[in-house]
Amino acid sequence: MNTEPSTALAERIRQRADEIFSDVVELRREIHRHPELSYEEVRTTAFIKETLLGFGITPEPPLLETGVVAVIRGGRKSPGGKLVALRADIDALPLSEANGHGFCSLEDGKMHACGHDMHTAMLLGAAKILEEMKGELEGDVLLVFQPAEEKAPGGAKPLLDAGLFKRFNPVAVFGQHCFPNVQTGQVALCKGSFMAAADELYFTVTGQGGHASAPHKAADPVLGAAHIITAVQHLVSRVVPPHEPAVISIASIHGGNATNVIPSQVTMSGTMRTMNEDVRALLHKRLRHTVMHTAEALGVTAELEIRTGYPVLYNDPAVTTDAMTICSEYLGGENVIESEPLMTAEDFAYYLQVCPGTFWQIGTGTPDPVKGNTLHSPTFNPEELALKSGTGLLAYTAFRFLGIR
Repeated sequence: MNTEPSTALAERIRQRADEIFSDVVELRREIHRHPELSYEEVRTTAFIKETLLGFGITPEPPLLETGVVAVIRGGRKSPGGKLVALRADIDALPLSEANGHGFCSLEDGKMHACGHDMHTAMLLGAAKILEEMKGELEGDVLLVFQPAEEKAPGGAKPLLDAGLFKRFNPVAVFGQHCFPNVQTGQVALCKGSFMAAADELYFTVTGQGGHASAPHKAADPVLGAAHIITAVQHLVSRVVPPHEPAVISIASIHGGNATNVIPSQVTMSGTMRTMNEDVRALLHKRLRHTVMHTAEALGVTAELEIRTGYPVLYNDPAVTTDAMTICSEYLGGENVIESEPLMTAEDFAYYLQVCPGTFWQIGTGTPDPVKGNTLHSPTFNPEELALKSGTGLLAYTAFRFLGIR
């Protein structure tokens, strides 16, 4: 990739992003009003297809029941020319919105509380700009509007399994995610391991119920569950190397319904997050061992189900270095910051296992943070000015990575 600054190109794209900003806002708000959960994004899929067709972009035949894939063909593509992929996720979360603006969710118990409406609108805006300027593209751009990021097994792996990257073979893939702790107009990037692998943990502790006045005649699963919670926390501090990030959180516990009755069973659930696949495998093994033997020591039994989630998201260092240059050209060097690794998870990781690329944080924050304006919150309310920077940055990244000067 030629890293020579392209001031004129950046200015043209910034100007066009400014001009279509109000249209992109309306796209975002329409998607926000009608959120759909993972694997259910039928209306959203139809809306994306209709919008792309309005831009003159014909969607490709579908690979999954929901989601949209399309290609913008560059006018300057040489034989064997490159293709880059841009991805946005389109699904919402199962929670009720508590905001007071005029475009709140119209669907009970559903909300775009993670910014996927923003991501989709940004990619649609970038698609419009790229289609208008495609005669200058030295390659093709693959647009991936992916379903089901929020619910394992996610939509990325099924798309890849259906042949997405075998058919289109990108040289790089790029994505972005709204983050309210990054200021609007800024981006944050991280080379290497950026987001954690996340696995779901489900425990069932079984004992013998009895009267609370005679615990010696029962086998108390509540006590067993309490000791299991403590024991698994020790794995992080005494099994995982100190320099390796790992988090085990037990987030729910259920058992019993009376003050004087020891229940027969307790269930718990939580997550395990790691940044290293070897550490992940070690913890899987040690978790099962610890849970079984802790329960046995207390006279109860315990079962552990581990549902394997998304892998570690690893940003290709070379591509990320190029992306930092591109972002600096478009936003200004003072608006490009290096991010620390995060323990959140993202199925964009699957794309990066088979194609070099990078995933960055696009700022949606304000100088005076509003309490409750956090991801996965019913009051998440990203700054819409971020639509302007996110739209233009995606389009500019595609141009620059394909070699336009």
